[in-house]
Amino acid sequence: MITVTEATATAGALKRLSDEGVSIWLDDLSRRRIESGNLAELVETRNVVGVTTNPSIFQAAIGSGEGYEEQLADLAVRGVTVDEAVRMMTTADVRAAADVLRPVYEATGGRDGRVSIEVDPRLAHDTAATVAEARQLAWLVDRPNVMIKIPATKAGLPAIPEAIGAGISVNVTLIFSLERYREVMDAYLAGLERAQAAGLDLSAIHSVASFFVSRVDAEIDKRLTLLGTDEALALKGRAALANARLAYQAYEQVFAGARWQALGGARANRQRPLWASTGVKDPAYKDTLYVDELVAPGTVNTMPEATLNAVADHGDVQGDTVTGGYAQARADLAAVERLGISYDEVVRQLENEGVAKFEVAWQDLLDAVTKSLNDKGVDAE
Repeated sequence: MITVTEATATAGALKRLSDEGVSIWLDDLSRRRIESGNLAELVETRNVVGVTTNPSIFQAAIGSGEGYEEQLADLAVRGVTVDEAVRMMTTADVRAAADVLRPVYEATGGRDGRVSIEVDPRLAHDTAATVAEARQLAWLVDRPNVMIKIPATKAGLPAIPEAIGAGISVNVTLIFSLERYREVMDAYLAGLERAQAAGLDLSAIHSVASFFVSRVDAEIDKRLTLLGTDEALALKGRAALANARLAYQAYEQVFAGARWQALGGARANRQRPLWASTGVKDPAYKDTLYVDELVAPGTVNTMPEATLNAVADHGDVQGDTVTGGYAQARADLAAVERLGISYDEVVRQLENEGVAKFEVAWQDLLDAVTKSLNDKGVDAE
């Protein structure tokens, strides 16, 4: 547990981050975290104003079984399928987390206090099924501060305006490329236009676009290391920040355009960039790199707890570290391309791997829950 003294001593960097217009969300959730009061404590002492989940997070939480025994027993008695069991457990956790964050949601007018839950990753390449799942999850969680996560795959893109147009707040996930990010923003605006035509209150619809960071460095750094030249090695650790900074530039451009101005005049909300995958994967880099160097107003940074604690302990928040770096960002990505490393190939690979990793995590979760139900005497299908 975090003591009052510790909270006071370490709140500086997190408070500065919040003061700079960065919303701090926690990239983790478990029933134990909710029921122990830890999530509420992080809201109180760590400036946490939102929560994101994904299949890997749920696999780790539910796969352990801790805190889920009673619900698993009830589900086993009812003879539910494993898919229904997983859906009941994950939506219960998101509903409870949303209740913890409801005061933040109210205080920020719906901007924060959000909890995200992802559509079944096996549906990532099926538009109609993704839309149906988004509707079902929104209905099951039944909280105004839930966000449904839709992947930014080719099939996921058309699902975004469908969901937004139906008044569902959406977290678009697994964005790696600048081109795809622009397509995501376009899909969001199209969804707002549909919602407006349907007479919905645009001010009640919110969205974030989850732009993944550390995985870009992990892949490009690997290729730079294989090249091994001084020029290549000097570029390590620069591509991910460059990519994210240029994404923010694209965000500024889109949300200054005439199309947005018409929607903004109807009280629509901007789709905020969310920096995802902000835990540093290379121990040679400072563990707060993807927080300190991605400070910009109107953004969200979702952090695993280790990164959150690292920022609280030794984060170096020195104001906006994004908008002044566009020229250097373009130069860094161009330098990587000149070395024969294809940006388009890398981001396409990362999207495919991202979907595949979530599918594997989801299957691992299904397998763990199947075993638990079977151990309780139920033949889970």
